[in-house]
This record gives sequence, structure tokens and C-alpha cells, in this order.
Amino acid sequence: MPTTAPPQPTLREQALTALCLSDPVAKAGAAHALWSRWSKLPDDAARCHAIAPETPLSPLKGVALPGRPASPALVPPMSVPHRSPFTTEGLAALLHAITHIEFNAINLALDAVWRFHGMPPGFYSDWLRVADEEATHFGLLLDHLRSLGLDYGDVPAHDGLWEMCVKTQHDITARMALVPRTLEARGLDATPLIQARLRKVGTPAALRAVEILDVILRDEIGHVAIGNRWYGWLCEQQGLEPVAHYRVLARTHSAPRLKPPFHLDARRSAGFTEQEIDDLLGA
Repeated sequence: MPTTAPPQPTLREQALTALCLSDPVAKAGAAHALWSRWSKLPDDAARCHAIAPETPLSPLKGVALPGRPASPALVPPMSVPHRSPFTTEGLAALLHAITHIEFNAINLALDAVWRFHGMPPGFYSDWLRVADEEATHFGLLLDHLRSLGLDYGDVPAHDGLWEMCVKTQHDITARMALVPRTLEARGLDATPLIQARLRKVGTPAALRAVEILDVILRDEIGHVAIGNRWYGWLCEQQGLEPVAHYRVLARTHSAPRLKPPFHLDARRSAGFTEQEIDDLLGA
């Protein structure tokens, strides 16, 4: 008698499983596989079926979220070692810090997919694509880091990005406001400054890092735009004024105060309005 194959896990269930993986390379591979599966679905009906259930999921029993390797050691931001990128060791330490950010960004995207139910298919499409692109960034940085004699986990790192993820785990509007369009948007401002410093270093390794950061900056503008789009959509659904509500959320969740210089062209490309830019400059 033929046996019936067990049903394939939903994409949200697979995103939760991927989030729980502790091996960074395996997690990046799982993010790529999720995007590949989504991209092959023929239409919205198939996508809705693949996303289901449209109900809350429970974290896997006994598994801490997110799954992460035993190292790097997580320390307060001020305890992360800062070294000059004009030395090989200092350049590697800088790249390690960025690699850690990209690893956390994979987790953030996967968390958005599994945690928040009942959203339109486009929401899951956006965040699955973000997870895929963050996994690509992680791979580029990891390869370059290893070429400098360091591996991911060899240097302490801080966990500020994931801490905001935890703070906003019960409020999707706060998540969209304070993770992609606040913390990740800081990367739009910081990346050109880092690139300028690396160009002064001028070594082949430093210039390769500049090239990788070009890819990351291009994609991150799109990721911040996704946060802006869904924050605006959620505010509209709830009858909230986006700028005023953002101020409330930033106070409620103790979001970091943003400081200049700001990459205004990148922020405009990512969908920030002139009112938001004026608010930022007057903060």
C-alpha cells in the first residue's frame, strides 16, 4: 500500500527552524533555500498556501532564539575592541563587527517571517528576500574575513540589534519602526564613512572591503525601504499618524538617539519623507 508523504512545512515554520540554527553558514544556506522555494511559487494562491498557518506559531521547545554559535562572546557595546584599520588585525576586527551585524540581520528577517502572522503575502516575500540578501552579505564578509586570518566568532561583539528585536516582539508596528527604519537605517549613514576610511587605508584588502560595502549599502537601502513601506501600511490600517506614532514608539522602547552625519540621499531613496528628514535634522 503506498504511503502518503508527510506535508511540507510551511514557509513560516521553515523560517522558525532556520532561525533556530546555531551554525552561521547553515543558517545562511537555509535563508537562501527559503527564498528559492518562495521564488518558484507560481502565484499568490500558492504563496498564501505556503505561508500558512495564518495563526501564531510557538518557538521550538528548549531552543533559545535566535540560534547562534558559542562565539563570539557578547559584551556591552563599549567593550567591543576598537582597533585601527590601518593594521591587518584592526581591519579584520572591523570586518568582524560588520559580519556580526549581517548575521544578526539574517535572524531579524527570519524572525519577522515566522513571528508575525496574518500579513499580506508581500510582507513575507519582502522579508524572505531580505533574509536571502543578508545571507549573501554574510557570506561575502565571512570569506573576506577568513582571507585575513580571522573567523566569525574570534572577536567579541555586542547584541544591540537583537535586543531591539526582543523589545518589539509583540508589536509588529514597533518592529517595523525601530528595527529596519531606525537601527538598520543607521547603517545607511555609517557605511560611507567607513568606506572613506578604508579608501585611506588603500590596501587590496581594504579596497575589497569597500566593494563589499557597496553591495551591502545598495541592498540595505531596499531593506530600509521595506521597513518604511510596512510601517506606513500598518499605521494606515490602525489610523495612526506615522511621524507622531514613531516618536511614541521611540520613547516607549528607548530607541537610540540618531546622530549626524546622515546620508540623506540614501534615506530619501529608502522612502523617508521630507517631514521625517526635517524631524531627523531637528532632533
